Amino acid sequence: MIPAHAADAPRSITYMHDHHIIVVQVAAHPEWKSAEPIWLYRGMEAIPPAELLTCGTEEELPPHWSKGTRAGWNRSAIRRTLEKNVASKIDREAGSVTISESGSGVVLFEGYGLTGRTTDLVRAVQMTITALETGVSTVVLPVSITDPVVTVTSQALRDAGIREVVTIGESVFAGSPVNRRHNIGVGVSKFNGHRIPQGAIFSFVEKLGPVNASTGYRKELVIQGETTIPDFGGGLCQVSSTAYRGPWEYGMPITQRKNHSYAVTYYSPQGTDATIYPPSVDMKFRNDTPGDLLIQSFVDERDRAYFIYYGTKDDRSAEVFGPYVFDRQSAPRDTKTLYTTDIPVGSTRKAGEKHDGMKVMWYRTVAKAGTGTVTESFFSAYQARPLTYQVGVTLDELARMRGEGVPVDANEVPSWIGE
Repeated sequence: MIPAHAADAPRSITYMHDHHIIVVQVAAHPEWKSAEPIWLYRGMEAIPPAELLTCGTEEELPPHWSKGTRAGWNRSAIRRTLEKNVASKIDREAGSVTISESGSGVVLFEGYGLTGRTTDLVRAVQMTITALETGVSTVVLPVSITDPVVTVTSQALRDAGIREVVTIGESVFAGSPVNRRHNIGVGVSKFNGHRIPQGAIFSFVEKLGPVNASTGYRKELVIQGETTIPDFGGGLCQVSSTAYRGPWEYGMPITQRKNHSYAVTYYSPQGTDATIYPPSVDMKFRNDTPGDLLIQSFVDERDRAYFIYYGTKDDRSAEVFGPYVFDRQSAPRDTKTLYTTDIPVGSTRKAGEKHDGMKVMWYRTVAKAGTGTVTESFFSAYQARPLTYQVGVTLDELARMRGEGVPVDANEVPSWIGE
């Protein structure tokens, strides 16, 4: 039954599993509501005696008894929505991988060690109905995890503690342009087979190495100060954000992480990104697990990037909660013009889209035997950005404008490799 306060049902329900967030608009699914038959005695809902259940018409009912209907929920319709819009984005079969070493010590993978995930749709439907009836707008999905089959044939790797999947980082880059997809593929390949010794601090930038044409990268959009313009390696923050999410969700110490200056849709949900720009802006974490960590990194045909970390689990449990979004700011209405010598004199190019600003907080709890539970916060501040254009000028004009306080783009060092 839909109680009176169901009129205050949320406009949307946010379904969460770790950093995965899926929003379903309630108004888009009128089929969720249905009419249920009920029995009434003197106008009040009641449970009828068994003999009344065989009555075929109203005329056959004894005095004061009648039949009616009430608003209810169509569980089958809700389940169909969750299957299509939610479970399809979460569920996957458990993988199988064999890990070996070549004669020269190169790590070889056959298969992928992805954990399996299955959404409990029966519970998810009931949780959805409860949310609708109580005005709750967030549902933490009931998801069961199935371990993959991991076979390690190398004794050296087994001795280092490589035996199971510890954690997985993943992200989606669907809709990326050709050069961005290319750069993501090149960047991801740099980490496949990399080992992180127990107790060591992993530096993404150190392992990534140089980013230029000679190392296989193409020009794609890169956030450079106030502009977003083509440069080598655009898209590598997709790789660093993917690498970050696994250790972050498992509860490893994050020793360095920086968010982008504005909210980039590829890194949704906001607050789970990790931007990099060699050599100063890096993503780092410490391997505090009982053994070494071994990375298997790849992209699949669905435009998803993965970092699978193999090693040895310990007794910790960790959860992440968020995003808590506040202090939203609309993008400035006025267009911004910057003057630069990077393009031909008198020419114009777009150097940045409009972006709303916001602040985002995530929380993480990590519990270990003997050390108790620690709660940490992860804060991100995203700027509101105007639509921005660059206009080409000469060096003399640029110097004069700078002296007069006119906004210029003086080829400053980028604050990160971006989009």
